[in-house]
Amino acid sequence: MLRSLSVRDYALIEELEVEFDSGLNIITGETGAGKSILLGALKLLLGDRASTEALRTGAKKAVVEGVFDSADEGRLPQILQEHEIDPSEGGMLIIRREISARGSRAFINDTPATLEVLREVAANTIDLHGQHEHQSLLRTETHVELLDNFGGLGGLVETYRKAYRKTAALVGERTDLVRREKELQKQKELYAFQIEEIDAARLKPDEADVLEAERRILENAEQLYEATAELYAQISESDDALYDRIVLVRNQLQDLARIDSSFEATLTDIRSAEIALKEATQFLQGYNAEIEFNPERLDEIRERMSEIDYLERKYGGTVEAVLAYRAEIGTTYDLAKDFEGAIARLDGQIEEAQETLSQAAYRLSQKRHEVAQRIEAAVGVELATLGMPHARFLVQFGFQDDPAGWVHLPEGARQRRVTAFPMGADLVEFHLSANLGEDPKPLVKVASGGEVSRIMLALKAILAKSERLPILVFDEIDTGISGPIARRAGESMHRLAQFHQIIAITHLPQIASLGDVHFEVDKVIEDGRTRTRIRRLDEAERAEAVATLLAGTDVSEAALRSARELIEGGREER
Repeated sequence: MLRSLSVRDYALIEELEVEFDSGLNIITGETGAGKSILLGALKLLLGDRASTEALRTGAKKAVVEGVFDSADEGRLPQILQEHEIDPSEGGMLIIRREISARGSRAFINDTPATLEVLREVAANTIDLHGQHEHQSLLRTETHVELLDNFGGLGGLVETYRKAYRKTAALVGERTDLVRREKELQKQKELYAFQIEEIDAARLKPDEADVLEAERRILENAEQLYEATAELYAQISESDDALYDRIVLVRNQLQDLARIDSSFEATLTDIRSAEIALKEATQFLQGYNAEIEFNPERLDEIRERMSEIDYLERKYGGTVEAVLAYRAEIGTTYDLAKDFEGAIARLDGQIEEAQETLSQAAYRLSQKRHEVAQRIEAAVGVELATLGMPHARFLVQFGFQDDPAGWVHLPEGARQRRVTAFPMGADLVEFHLSANLGEDPKPLVKVASGGEVSRIMLALKAILAKSERLPILVFDEIDTGISGPIARRAGESMHRLAQFHQIIAITHLPQIASLGDVHFEVDKVIEDGRTRTRIRRLDEAERAEAVATLLAGTDVSEAALRSARELIEGGREER
């Protein structure tokens, strides 16, 4: 339930706060008073894009905030958790939009949120049906969605769509492969040469580094030989060898340590240095003995490095890049060599995917036919209460035959191939016979504006009972109807209000008189500025508002009596 809506510095609204009740909340007001502005503010909370032009003149920031008490219902807790939005105190859901010259920001429970998250939350909270939205009934592509919503077929639809996406991907891959066939054949000879050239080199990932290290040693073998011999002599062979001198120092420290134990630590350090020098002489002696003067090996290394350098410059800059390129063209080369085999394997995968798709399409179609029978009966009942007792509402099904269609359906002893659409294989269209004795015809061709409004209200009535959306917003859904039919439409809304909170913007007194609570939107001029406000009406004001809808601005006592009778009649009917 939407507990409250507050708006500040938005369009003509300077500051406004309205607290809604459960049940049927009626909003009325003269044309241009600001009902659409109020609705626009609510749409901002549902994820509509904001325009900086909506800022009230002179204001730096517009703020719209809605407080809902449905944060623990349906999928909302899971959605909030997925987006790391903490619950507010008392389990409320608080949505806020802020608009400034720099753009807009959105918050859910004071946590920044994207418009995508707002829309996801809204989709599980509010169903907003605008005065022009009922025209969606005149687009046949929306009929299958309405049917699925009524039947709760979301799971079956998603199973089908998953199979559809897989099939589409495989078919696209095959189409791309066929398109590339000529290109692959042209590349085949070039790739064969390059593969042979790279494979002949027998490259190893770290070979260049190893060869470079060996080349440096061989090129500097004489320097290494002379330097290691000289160092060995300085440490252990010369008259003033380092090793001999450190042995003398060690002996002297031993004598001192016998007198004063504080020399023990220094003696230990010198002994370590003596061991290190001894190990150094052994390394230098061994290294010097193993130095190799091998110009033939040096030439081999230089030649090998030249070969590697050539391949690196030609195929990628490093040995790793050359080997990666080899793997890449190897895959393409193998494909070119076995093009027919690759196509055959893809065809097998496509056949399996189409079989899965066909099964999903058939199950979905069967279920839709079952749901269609229920929706036909339910809409018929609702239309009868809305003044169309002889109306027949039918859901017509069909398929689009296609010899190359992805979906094959059982039909007698043969398989019927049909086109697969993103939402299923069914072509769904609503048909209507408004009068007795007339054959049903496509709704888009025969329905008048008032009939479309009544059908949409009937659909909303039966859909709302099966949905878990706690809030329904109707913006002049009563367009095109009047008199007793309008009264019945209001009664239908009031019945719905037993299951949902309803906020209805209306211009019909027959509907307004049935509200549980009545708000009026008007414009006032103060200090040379126009502003929109909304007021909750008491009993007397409510009767006057309904009388205004009946008689216009010049409200007579007779109009007031009629308004009171409408309101009292509504209470008695409940």
